[in-house]
Amino acid sequence: MAALLPAEWIKNWEKGGKNEFVQLCRALSENKNHDVGFRDIQQALYELAYHVVRGNLKHDQASNVLGDVIEFREDMPSILADVFCILDIETSCLEEKNKRDHFTQLVLACLYLVSDTVLKERLDPETLESLGLIKQSQQFNQKSVKIKTKLFYKQQKFNLLREENEGYAKLIAELGQDLSGNITSDLILENIKSLIGCFNLDPNRVLDIILEVYECRPEYDDFFVPLIESYMYMCEPQTLCHILGFKFKFYQDPSGETPSSLYRVAAVLLQHNLIDLEDLYVHLLPGDNAIIEEHKREIVEAKQIVRKLTMVVLSSEKTEEKEKEKEKEEEKTEKPPDNQKLGLLEALLKIGDWHHAQSIMDQMPPFYSTSHKPIAIALCQLVHVTIEPLYRRVGVPKGAKGSPVSSLPNKRAPKQAESFEELRKEVFNMLCYLGPHLSHDPILFAKVVRLGKAFMKEAGTVKKFVSDRVVKFQSDGSKQEDKEKMETLFSCLLSITDQVLLPSLSLMDCNACMSEELWGMFKTFPYQYRYRLYGQWKNETYNSHPLLVKVKAQTIDRAKYIMKRLTKENVKPSGRQIGKLSHSNPTILFDYILSQIQKYDNLITPVVDSLKYLTSLNYDVLAYCIIEALANPEKERMKHDDTTISSWLQSLASFCGAIFRKYPIELAGLLQYVANQLKAGKSFDLLILKEVVQKMAGIEITEEMTMEQLEAMTGGEQLKAEGGYFGQIRNTKKSSQRLKDALLDHDLALPLCLLMAQQRNGVVFQEGGEKHLKLVGKLYDQCHDTLVQFGGFLASNLSTEDYIKRVPSIDVLCNEFHTPHDAAFFLSRPMYAHHISSKYDELKKAEKGNKQQHKVHKYITSCELVMAPVHEAVISLHLPKVWDDISPQFYATFWSLTMYDLAVPHSSYDREVNKLKVQMKAIDDNQEMPPNKKKKEKERCTALQDKLLEEEKKQLEHVQRVLQRLKLEKDNWLLAKSTKNETITKFLQLCIFPRCIFSAIDAVYCAHFVELVHQQKTPNFSTLLCYDRVFSDIIYTVASCTENEASRYGRFLCCMLETVTRWHSDRVIYEKECGNYPGFLTILRATGFDGGNKADQLDYENFRHVVHKWHYKLTKASVHCLETGEYTHIRNILIVLTKILPWYPKVLNLGQALERRVHKICQEEKEKRPDLYALAMGYSGQLKSRKPFMIPENEFHHKDPPARNAVPATVQNGPGGAGMPTSLAINTVRLEEGATEETADKLKEKSQGVVKVINKTVNATPKVTTSNGNSASNSKIIKEKDDKEKSGKEKDKEKKDKTPAATPEMKALGKDGKDKPKEERANKDEKAREIKEKTPKSDKEKEKVKKEEKASKEEKSKMVVTIIESKSTAEKEREKEPSRERDLAKEIKSKENAKGGEKVPVAGSLKSPVPRSETSESEREQKRRKVDTHSSPSHSSTVKHYINHTTPTLSKSKEREVEKKDLDKSRERSREREKKDEKDRKDRKRDHSNSDREVPQDSTKRRKEENGTTGSSKHSKSESPSDSPRLNEKEKEKNKSKSSGKDKGDSIKAEKMEKSSSGSKKESRHDKEKTEKKEKRDSTGGKEEKKHHKSSDKHR
Repeated sequence: MAALLPAEWIKNWEKGGKNEFVQLCRALSENKNHDVGFRDIQQALYELAYHVVRGNLKHDQASNVLGDVIEFREDMPSILADVFCILDIETSCLEEKNKRDHFTQLVLACLYLVSDTVLKERLDPETLESLGLIKQSQQFNQKSVKIKTKLFYKQQKFNLLREENEGYAKLIAELGQDLSGNITSDLILENIKSLIGCFNLDPNRVLDIILEVYECRPEYDDFFVPLIESYMYMCEPQTLCHILGFKFKFYQDPSGETPSSLYRVAAVLLQHNLIDLEDLYVHLLPGDNAIIEEHKREIVEAKQIVRKLTMVVLSSEKTEEKEKEKEKEEEKTEKPPDNQKLGLLEALLKIGDWHHAQSIMDQMPPFYSTSHKPIAIALCQLVHVTIEPLYRRVGVPKGAKGSPVSSLPNKRAPKQAESFEELRKEVFNMLCYLGPHLSHDPILFAKVVRLGKAFMKEAGTVKKFVSDRVVKFQSDGSKQEDKEKMETLFSCLLSITDQVLLPSLSLMDCNACMSEELWGMFKTFPYQYRYRLYGQWKNETYNSHPLLVKVKAQTIDRAKYIMKRLTKENVKPSGRQIGKLSHSNPTILFDYILSQIQKYDNLITPVVDSLKYLTSLNYDVLAYCIIEALANPEKERMKHDDTTISSWLQSLASFCGAIFRKYPIELAGLLQYVANQLKAGKSFDLLILKEVVQKMAGIEITEEMTMEQLEAMTGGEQLKAEGGYFGQIRNTKKSSQRLKDALLDHDLALPLCLLMAQQRNGVVFQEGGEKHLKLVGKLYDQCHDTLVQFGGFLASNLSTEDYIKRVPSIDVLCNEFHTPHDAAFFLSRPMYAHHISSKYDELKKAEKGNKQQHKVHKYITSCELVMAPVHEAVISLHLPKVWDDISPQFYATFWSLTMYDLAVPHSSYDREVNKLKVQMKAIDDNQEMPPNKKKKEKERCTALQDKLLEEEKKQLEHVQRVLQRLKLEKDNWLLAKSTKNETITKFLQLCIFPRCIFSAIDAVYCAHFVELVHQQKTPNFSTLLCYDRVFSDIIYTVASCTENEASRYGRFLCCMLETVTRWHSDRVIYEKECGNYPGFLTILRATGFDGGNKADQLDYENFRHVVHKWHYKLTKASVHCLETGEYTHIRNILIVLTKILPWYPKVLNLGQALERRVHKICQEEKEKRPDLYALAMGYSGQLKSRKPFMIPENEFHHKDPPARNAVPATVQNGPGGAGMPTSLAINTVRLEEGATEETADKLKEKSQGVVKVINKTVNATPKVTTSNGNSASNSKIIKEKDDKEKSGKEKDKEKKDKTPAATPEMKALGKDGKDKPKEERANKDEKAREIKEKTPKSDKEKEKVKKEEKASKEEKSKMVVTIIESKSTAEKEREKEPSRERDLAKEIKSKENAKGGEKVPVAGSLKSPVPRSETSESEREQKRRKVDTHSSPSHSSTVKHYINHTTPTLSKSKEREVEKKDLDKSRERSREREKKDEKDRKDRKRDHSNSDREVPQDSTKRRKEENGTTGSSKHSKSESPSDSPRLNEKEKEKNKSKSSGKDKGDSIKAEKMEKSSSGSKKESRHDKEKTEKKEKRDSTGGKEEKKHHKSSDKHR
């Protein structure tokens, strides 16, 4: 600290130092900051005195200046005495005597400034003696000790003998007299004073007696309180507190019990502030530390009880445990020592002194005080009193009398609440101190709840802004302040509910009324707040109080007891027990029940039935508990194998559905939870929505529907309900209404739909990243099925207005919400139907024309009005060029109609009506049924029957109207500005395929729609092409389906096959339904012109060939899928095959091929993939049962025998080898309409004259026909040769010369035809073996080529025979038609010029028919690989029709001989091969597994070339999404000719030596040379297609 007195001042004291010092002291005295001034003056005086002690200043100078400054402050003498005191201590320790002398002189000089008494107080006795203020220090010390003893340690002795007892008697009489008169406390006080004076009474004892009398006369507060207050003026303030403290101390013995009267007196004195709580509190026992210890002990005990309850105790130990517990309980029942603090608290509460009571409660642990029942009850009573006026005004229910609570007599009690604001200020605070112990007073509980309810009502229109999680209140003209007040009040109410009401409910003995009362208030809260409260209640509240900890443990224990005994038989008694338990502790109980349900799903039904005794609040809590269980982050939603959804989730979902249907539980929370999960990109929980909708609305989604059910689903609502579902779910009206309301009230209907529609792809691309493919498929299906089910629910339950208001237009759905098109139309479809029907009704009302025509006209008008904007909207969904082929109107019509619009399921209606008739008969025959019930049941059945019949009639009228509308629309449907083929592509791609896998009914609808478009004779629609594209290559479609989609796709194929089979079965039906329909034109002319020429139509027999081809294609695709080894391929094809079983396989050999493959799957998958094994076994069994109904191939389609000589040659079709002119049927179908009119005419000629041409072909290509080793390339060659060597003139001639089909030679050959089936059988074994050996498992293309190889093998013998005859036939042809030959030569030449390399395939086809063991294994592998890599399904599939193009003309005996030899050879060959190939199969698998599927670049060009020629397959485009490129084909042929040319040449020569003339050899060599020349021109490729067309036209 810096010196205040500089040394210069001391040096120049007289000159200026003294004045400076005085100035300093004055300045310090005037300092406003009292403390700082005081300290500084002390320091200044000290420094001055110290300078005197050190001898720097004379004592008289110092005393003079001190005399000047002493007046500056009143307390200056005291400050100076303090300074002397300090210096006294310091100088007494110093050895220098002079300093001590200086000090003594200074004090003596200043004696006139400081009084003696002050100095005597502060200085040492020795110093005082030296100053002469006292005589002897020793005596002074003795005297002070005596005084202190007297002051602090001696009791005042009253002369008891002097006090006269009469005085006390008079005092008691005075205080005990009747006080009801005019006696006042002042009067009595005067008397008491007189008594004290007269009888020498001890004033303290008098006060004690006054308190005693007051204790005995508590009703006279108004008298005693003023008396004591007046009396206290005569005593010291502490006296009263001490006397009370002594009184309390008296009762602090272990056996003592403090009387309540004493507590009351103390409380009243505290309330009137006659004593301080702090002063009295220290006199009370037990200490605060003891209370805290006790509280901790209670918590520990509670936890121990919980532990005991959760422990599993063996029976022998149980009894001992129980005994110990009993002993402990007995010990506990010993009376606890009196808690005086709690006694005082109770008294304070009773008299309404909330302020002091609160202070005491704050000193204790939370809820410790109120855990004592008397205190809780006292506090409850105080609350009763405080809320009384408000409760009477707003809380009393109508009709209830209630008993009014009288207010407290004293005025210092809390003010009674008149408004909610006052309630908040006082009562809510009291309730918070009560906490869970409000349970002691159920009546108060009810009152508080009713006040809460009244507040929610008065708060007026409570606006819920759930998104902001804020509740806004609005009342008329209310200001912002009022709103804020209301919000504050609301949040206080929520706090009270959380901290007081719910915990108190837990501690109440099951009180259903309280639970219902509480629900009355809760239901006014938005569910978000309710669920938050339940969450706090369940997860936090139970851990905060020892009592609640115990209650939780007991509840769980009881729940375990009940659940162990719950069965279907004892549902009622167990249900009652559950109900009882749930009234108080629903969260704990339901948590346990749900945990059990998740483990044991067989508990679901009994639990659901047993929950009928719950209160509304409990149901709401149950909903919360379910959501919490679903959202449990610790639970895995997948099983350990990661391919299936966890069983706990499935069980919970099932429970949800059942519980929400049966009981009136609010759904909003659950639905919002599902929506939130979807928003987060999680689709697992859609399982819950699916179950809820299924159970509540009775809308079932299952892929296992029977055809009868499916048919019923195409009817009206009543028929759907009766015959469409597995479970006859009745009485769903109320539950579906609840579900609808929940969706509409919370605006969840459309968001859920959109989220599901978006999530479908999300499942694959976002959610499915790491997951197993099987699980991704399952989730996708679940998402899709739930969307379909949910959409169906909305469509059938929402009113037209609701639906239209919520669902936006189709372009908004697709473009803004990014909803997939199929889903968008699915959602919009009901809207269109609603719209049209309402418009139609309007028009009907407006004009009362009753004629059918008028009605139809009105219907069409309403359709146009509604659908016109839709036609506009759909244009934005696809690229503009789409609308070149199909019109927006057609697109919208397809997507907006349903099966209900297309056909009436009469059989379903009849079936259901008959069922009802049977029921009615059974009711009549039932003797036991009481008559009134009989009557009711019969009435129900009759009403239902009438409804069904009415519905059928209504649907019939509707369907007729729709068909009329379609008839009018159809001409504008298909524009086909590019080609018909392109039109079909667009139709399949944008309409059929997306919709046929959408739902089972949509699958049926698609098939029906195709048939309908055909029946309507729609322009530009080729039915034949459409069916061909659907059946030709199903591999890609099947492989890309999920499990359920495969099932629907199977249904679609099944319905398509059903139609085809119907047409195939009977010529009459075919002629009637297809005969002269434009869909079956085989010549596709330039757009817009469909000739009605009968000759252009596909005839019945050719149609049968086509159907056989489709069956063959299906077999091929199926076998390929089964052989891939891919899980998805195998599963899906098995599902599809099971679905199409009624109509496929019909042909025996195809059925056997399938059966073998499926059998192999059964063996391979038994251990590996049990689900595939189960599917395969199921299909295998069904297939076997259908075997008796399969027919040989020659019965399936008529096989023409091969003709002799000039008779038209037939085209081989199928593995059996029957001849057929299928080339006519299919070839012409695939023509491109882009060709000129000339081309179309040419084709027409070809279709009739091609038979002759085939003979000609034989002449031109004898070498080609020698081999059928590689059927794919073979057929290709033959096609191409046919194409080139037929000019228009030739065909004209052929037409004239060779049209008669039944020449005598033909008849003769009929016998040969009979031998063919034998060959078939002989070759079957070989074929079967080859199927197994040769089919690679990696590539579709490979598989197909190999399959054709097998098929063609059978024909080798026949083919070789035909070579010999080919020359003679050729010669005959030449003789007959030299001009034709010339034309041919020209044509070939021009073709070679225009199209280099067209003949390349010849070289490639030269595959030796001699046993394969002659060629090296490696070469064979090489060849196979090349063929496999480049051939495509489309081309390989054409082989069936072109396996044998030659006309066998040998004599019958020779022919048989040759056949026999070849048969033997082929058997030998196959046996050898079987052994070798068995070894190599694994290698081949490996070799082929990596070859990729090449998607060709020039497939379209190739198709056009083929369409320009007669001999190609017209199905190549539809059979496969990819045709192999021409260059690849050429390379293939080239490579093959290089690799195996030599061997082939040799083997061919060898065989020909045996069987043929040398002429044919020369010709084959000549062919070879030609091929080599042609190879040089390979590079020109497929670009010359158009030139080719032109050149052929010229030659025509």
